[in-house]
This record gives sequence, structure tokens and C-alpha cells, in this order.
Amino acid sequence: MRILVTGGKGQLGTALQLALSEHQIRAPGHAALDVTSATAVREAIETFRAEIVIHAAAWTDTAAAERDPAAALAVNGEGSGNVARACAATGVPIAYVSSNEVFDGEKGAPYDEDDATQAINEYGRSKLAGEKAVEEAGGDFYIVRTSWLYGPGRLSFPEKIIDRARAGGALRGVTDEIASPTWTGDLAVALLALVSTGRFGLYHLAGEGSCSRKEWAEEVLRLAGIDAPVEAVLQADFGLPYRKPPHSTLTNRRAAELGITLRPWREALADHMSTPQIADLIEAPAAHR
Repeated sequence: MRILVTGGKGQLGTALQLALSEHQIRAPGHAALDVTSATAVREAIETFRAEIVIHAAAWTDTAAAERDPAAALAVNGEGSGNVARACAATGVPIAYVSSNEVFDGEKGAPYDEDDATQAINEYGRSKLAGEKAVEEAGGDFYIVRTSWLYGPGRLSFPEKIIDRARAGGALRGVTDEIASPTWTGDLAVALLALVSTGRFGLYHLAGEGSCSRKEWAEEVLRLAGIDAPVEAVLQADFGLPYRKPPHSTLTNRRAAELGITLRPWREALADHMSTPQIADLIEAPAAHR
């Protein structure tokens, strides 16, 4: 299968290249393929003769999205529309990677694919706009919501926690933000399985189970063998100009009906913690970082 991956240099894009190694892949980063250019997107699809596009390119900086919602919308909303319309025009299915932050987190239970969306920050609104653009483009699509991505290739949440602990910094973990940590390696494999089914539609693909940010940080430290306390705090204690959904755990109901599941988040995290990237971080002298 000829697969075009947008955002190929990002965290998920890197994992997808590893998972899709048996296929013909083109995975340009932002510098090589700017999704805000409809012309560039159409040319990339046609030149590569893609059979499917996995649209992983996104603006994921929540704080920056809050400061500049128009810019976030240009990438996550209008840019996703560019990709979806180009796919529809060329008869190529699109798999758009969306977010748990399209929900407000007030349900009090995990969200499934049939629940109503209501984003509470600009990042979530921009991802929701992307979903709408994909649906309205007129082509075949998968919309895949996921949450709390981390994985090899960049400093994600586990690396940041380890780095701060090794440097002797105080650790604080939010208790009123709960979701499902999702390892990019597992998500990439699940995405490949999903796009191979030809069963188009809206899906949730996230690590099984849920935790707070504090619980996630504590599990990272336990697996790293680092004895450091994590102070319990609330989102409001950080004084940030945006809110995160308090409980946005995703239920992977529709994918499970197709036999596609992701592992419990603790099991996946243990695998991530055994990677050379983590080992090097734990062993490196703090003064040299």
C-alpha cells in the first residue's frame, strides 16, 4: 500500500514510519509539506500516487493555540480541510488523527464515538473544526480520536518528568485532568490495522484505562527507579489561560468491534520506559543536560 503521512517528522509520524515499514511510505515534515497550502497537498498526493493519506500533521501546542486561535485553526481546521478535499478529489481515503479535547470532560464517564462534542479550549475547537472539514469534504474517511500521545523521537511527558526529577526540581501533578496515555507505537499499529479494514467512519483509539497527570507521573518515576514525590495540584494552580477537559477518557468501542484494541496504558508505558531514549536520559549526569 502507498501511504502518505502528513506531519512525518512529528511524534506520531515517526512511529508510523516504523509501523508501516513494509509499505511504500512518504512522510514529509512541515518544511516539505505545509498542509495550509491546498496546492502543495494536492500535488503531494498525486505525485506519490497515494492509496491512503494518514493526516497526522497538527498544531498541538495548547498554550500557543489559545494565544493565536486563528493560526491553530489554519493548521488543524483549514489545513485538514485541504487534505480531505484533495483526497476526495483524487479518490483517496483519509485517516484524520483527532483529539480527546473535542469533549468538555464533564460527562463523568468515558466518552464513546456517539457522545456529543463540546471543546473548551482553542486547540480542541481547532481539532473539532478539522473533523467537520473531513466529514464535509465528500470523500471516504476515518476520523480517529486519541489522547495524551507520547513516544520515541522527542521529549514527551515521561521524558520531561524524568528530566525534572533528575535535576532535583519540584514535581507537581494535576489531579483534575484524567485521560488515557497512548503510546505512539501502539497507536501506529492500530491505525494501520484500521485503515486496512475499509470500514470508514469515526473511531476512538487510545490506551486502555485512564489516570490523572499525577498518577501518570508517579508511574513514570516508579518504572524509572526514581524516588521523588509528586505534589497533588489542580489545573487552576498553574494559572494557565486555558482549561483542559477534566475527564476525557476515550472508550475504543467501534474499533474493538473490528478486533482492534490497544494495550492497558501501564503496560505500554513499561515498554516505552525500556527504550534506549529513556535509558540514556536516566543514566546521563544531570549536570550535563
